[in-house]
Amino acid sequence: MKADQLPLLKSVSAPAAHPSGTRAVVSVTRPDFAADSYVGQLWSVDFDPAVPPRRITRGFRDTSPRFSPDGKVLAFLRSLPDGKPQLHIVEADGGEPQAVTDQKLGVSEFSWAPDSLRIVFSARVPDDGRYGTTDGVGAGSEDARLVTDNQYRLNGLGYTADKPAQLFVVEIPDPGSEPPVAPVGRAAKDAGSDAPGLLPVAAQLTFGSSDHAVPSFSRDGASVYFIAALHEGHDADIASGMYRVPATGGEPVAVRPGSSAQSVHDVCESDDGEHLFFTAQDLGDDGLDFVARNTGLYVMPARGGQAKLLSDVENQDFSAGRLERSGPDGVLAFNTKRGGVELIKWTADGGTEVLVDRSRVVLGASGGGDAMAVTVGDALSPGELGVLEPEGLRLLTGFGKELRDESAIFEPKELTAAGADGYPVHGWVVLPEGHGPHPVLLSIHGGPFAQYTGAFFDEAQVYAEAGYAVVMCNPRGSAGYGQAHGGAIKEKMGTVDMADVLTFLDRALEAFPVMDRDAVGIMGGSYGGYLTAWVIAHEHRFRAAIVERGFLDPVSFTGSSDIGWFFGGQYTGGSAEQMIAQSPMANVGNVRTPTLVIHSENDLRCPVEQGQRYFAALKAQGVETALVLFPGEDHELSRSGTPHHRKQRFEHVLSWWAKHLPSAANPAPEDGV
Repeated sequence: MKADQLPLLKSVSAPAAHPSGTRAVVSVTRPDFAADSYVGQLWSVDFDPAVPPRRITRGFRDTSPRFSPDGKVLAFLRSLPDGKPQLHIVEADGGEPQAVTDQKLGVSEFSWAPDSLRIVFSARVPDDGRYGTTDGVGAGSEDARLVTDNQYRLNGLGYTADKPAQLFVVEIPDPGSEPPVAPVGRAAKDAGSDAPGLLPVAAQLTFGSSDHAVPSFSRDGASVYFIAALHEGHDADIASGMYRVPATGGEPVAVRPGSSAQSVHDVCESDDGEHLFFTAQDLGDDGLDFVARNTGLYVMPARGGQAKLLSDVENQDFSAGRLERSGPDGVLAFNTKRGGVELIKWTADGGTEVLVDRSRVVLGASGGGDAMAVTVGDALSPGELGVLEPEGLRLLTGFGKELRDESAIFEPKELTAAGADGYPVHGWVVLPEGHGPHPVLLSIHGGPFAQYTGAFFDEAQVYAEAGYAVVMCNPRGSAGYGQAHGGAIKEKMGTVDMADVLTFLDRALEAFPVMDRDAVGIMGGSYGGYLTAWVIAHEHRFRAAIVERGFLDPVSFTGSSDIGWFFGGQYTGGSAEQMIAQSPMANVGNVRTPTLVIHSENDLRCPVEQGQRYFAALKAQGVETALVLFPGEDHELSRSGTPHHRKQRFEHVLSWWAKHLPSAANPAPEDGV
């Protein structure tokens, strides 16, 4: 894959299975250079392989499909090029979509009521005078913000305290009914301010300064569940809880009042209305101890009572994907495991069945009738839709075919390596075409409590196409291998994690002789940027390095990052001495490796000053370096930045490697610059 083939990367959403069990709908989006944005539509995929998939909408970006429980209406989010996502509906058998909402800042998520007549949705509500609510007052002319809390902004969203997410319920019009028209002339004069709107009126359910998220109806339709931080002292921790509010409005009630500090991720009432499933992380006594905490799956009586932990929280992590009902007393959940994401069905009594194992990365699942639709990523495609059968998953789509037809796909080779202490480190090597010797890139993931997988990864594919062998592993600190593995670097970052990535590199070089052990570069983003910067301050074997959006100075991070008030102290320890002892910035004087620094100007997670100061320090001590700054982008540049900037980022990366680590497919520039 080449950088200019980004538009061939098609992302597939979680599916919406039709209640009849005959088909499912997914959204398929892709980067588009002409629009410099992400475009996509909804596709209907029949479970009968004789019926080809077909595009059923033609919006700019249509996402998040959901069928009504009676199967008559399909709801989804539609975004215009210059607008925010708004809720739309269309008849399940086809027709003209119609808008249901016109929220100033758009709709983020929604859920159907069991009666198929109502939808609950979440939308950010701006304070008066902000975000265009007053004509002629732009962002630079708004009143000053008085900040008194820790939690007032978030990467990708900017300020959040002045636009909290609230819940609304809207009655859904019959999509086959006569469309409303705006009165004009005499009719408009007669109606005056009482003229009916073209959209149904949404009733606001929640108020206050906290975000209200992940809404879903109870099975009797009388209540709405949601997740929020409404507890006393919520600004001093990262805990959140489950709440229930009457669907007609009223005061929210905590579902588990007085429970231990947890960060709740999702909540779902079973089809029989008897059980409440939820996923949550325990956060210790202070509500801040999040390091390497797996997300557990719990169940409790829907009418109240004790919660029971269903999953093995030490070894299973249900932080991926949304819970989906399955059967009268069951739920589908997604377990992050050893470089994959598996789909597991749970019942309230603790029964389990692994439906799709870790050989794939499950992206979503939805049941309809007797069928189960599942979207997955694997080594050959970023996403496909399949249907579960007794023999296993049968794929129904070929959204990745165009990419495979126009570009070579290099399948990752799995490897487990043991270091001097005998600890096994798991990962993959992606080899380019040819007999070598190939220059090598050691790539380190972010997080750190995250994981590389064996599924299609655009970064590894672009670098392999350019002639590089890509080495990537999940060292201690990563997710997917148990809490002890993830927590091994707490208050000792840059120790066993550095040992693990270097061990894996050495064993990979031994296992694959086509790799050139004398031509190795190192790169990583976020925590990967941290560990890259840390390694090159202690090891001088690398030809060059790329440090991207790095967590580089825990001291300044504390006051500048959106999560700085708690993150660094939990990982490095809270004292200045601990932070400095684990700080790449404090060790930058030892760096001799030519280093490219990449950062985004709107990055609130690892603020741009982290990269700027690191670059300045390298420059001052005579290390060859350069700084690439991306305007308008945040911490997610490499994953969801504008297509133009994502392409340009690849070009800068390959240009740096061409200069310091050339390959046959990415040769050194003729002028040596």
